[in-house]
Amino acid sequence: MLWNLQKARPLWTVNLQDEEAEEQSAGQLFNPPLAHSLSVSTCGNVFGCGTEDGKIRIFRVTGAKFEQEAAFKGHTLGVSQVFFLPESYQLITGGNDGKVLLWDVSNGIEKQKSPIKSIHRRKTKTQSATKKVDKMNAELTNQSEPISPKLTIEHGEKVNWISYAEFKSSRSILVADQTSTISVYSVAEQ
Repeated sequence: MLWNLQKARPLWTVNLQDEEAEEQSAGQLFNPPLAHSLSVSTCGNVFGCGTEDGKIRIFRVTGAKFEQEAAFKGHTLGVSQVFFLPESYQLITGGNDGKVLLWDVSNGIEKQKSPIKSIHRRKTKTQSATKKVDKMNAELTNQSEPISPKLTIEHGEKVNWISYAEFKSSRSILVADQTSTISVYSVAEQ
């Protein structure tokens, strides 16, 4: 939900159950993808959502609503944590499968938005213009490269919390699990 905090009411809502219902086969039990974690990028209008079905969904806030930019599966079990790195569209995810993944989602976000925005600004009302927009959306979906992890860390335990820090110019991922220790993984420039 996107909230107007001044009026204390929601402006826009996306139901992840609707998306999941379309994808499930007839013999599959219905299990909605519960949202486990959210992280907002430093630009302030892009956020990532980790869900129980192992998917990471990227959304962009556009005015009084938000639109899904990308969705990709990264974990075999639920995504318990997502965290955008500062000053980039790099995202760290941690899962119930014990993996920590580093993603670069900049291509999925920037390439998909630019052409569509320019068409919507024209506000043409003819049917042919609408067909062009639909065709471009289909082409963008087909041409977009699949998002794959830039780094995989086999942590081994269910990830409860992740963060990012720089120690003496060295980039590190901090991971907390069900034990009493915090693991630190060094990350080379990606």
